Amino acid sequence: MTRRALSFLPGTVIVTALAALAGTGPAWAAEPPQSPDPLSAVIALESAVPAEARTADALGRARQGSGIVIDDAGLVLTIGYLILEAESVKLTVAGSRQVSASVVAYDHETGLGLVRASRPLGVKPIPIGSSGSLVRGHQVVAASAGGYKAAIGAYVVSRRDFAGWWEYLLEKAIFTAPAHPSFGGAALLDAEGRLVGVGSLMVPDAAQENVPLPGNMFVPIDTLKPILADLISEGSSARPSRPWLGLYPQEIHGRLFVTRVPRDGPADRAGLKPGDLVLGVAGKAVSSLPGYYRALWGLGAAGVEVPLSVLQGNRTTDIKIRSMDRRQWFRKPPSY
Repeated sequence: MTRRALSFLPGTVIVTALAALAGTGPAWAAEPPQSPDPLSAVIALESAVPAEARTADALGRARQGSGIVIDDAGLVLTIGYLILEAESVKLTVAGSRQVSASVVAYDHETGLGLVRASRPLGVKPIPIGSSGSLVRGHQVVAASAGGYKAAIGAYVVSRRDFAGWWEYLLEKAIFTAPAHPSFGGAALLDAEGRLVGVGSLMVPDAAQENVPLPGNMFVPIDTLKPILADLISEGSSARPSRPWLGLYPQEIHGRLFVTRVPRDGPADRAGLKPGDLVLGVAGKAVSSLPGYYRALWGLGAAGVEVPLSVLQGNRTTDIKIRSMDRRQWFRKPPSY
């Protein structure tokens, strides 16, 4: 990592970055800061979720993470699960100044969320970069709320699709190592200090599936750009909502076992249970999460009827499930 490449970062975080990436930093890394703290725009975010919320049990009622200030009027980008079904949001700037915020948008397809502070936050927004050129081996900085002490240097260790059991598929997700422990809503910055990703998860196999290497998964910032205007003006993307079944499978050795069926979702109403095995969608055999999701979403928009072939016990059953828009299942629908 060259001095020029990390010129946006004062000495303390350069030392941290170099320690993570290479072990020992050169003498110039200890030079004092020459510019205002660019990481002041990564702030603490807390949300409170009502007990009756659909996601209260799975995600908790009190959620904490980071948010990233992206404009001068207090627009804050974060990972969506921190604010999903939230009844209140609080931001903490510079470690002590608290500001209330309102939820602006949530997008299940990308996993991103936006909130708006009740008043200007007085910090310089982080410039938005491009995640498209990030490849394995690129050096980055992962930063959560807390300034330079909460920033670490990391490598991009892979770019690959990520499939989550909660009916989620993110193409060309960014995986980094070493892992940042405070990943939720953390900012991923390139060598010029531009925002290229938003922290989502800690994973055990960052470099390659099923090969142990702890790291983080970041949502690429390029997924935000086409939908940002719609999120701000409408609270959601203008794209047709994907069909949602409320059927959460896990891929095990090429088989899709149902592990969870949310109450009152389409799959629950159709009689599916944990332990069932999904064999096919609309006559097409499926054996992986990405394949299952692409077959499901390829049938049309939310509301489409989905023919599934399912093994229940020792009996194969063909079931037709009327899908729905996932946002309408929430007790506090995220359409702001």
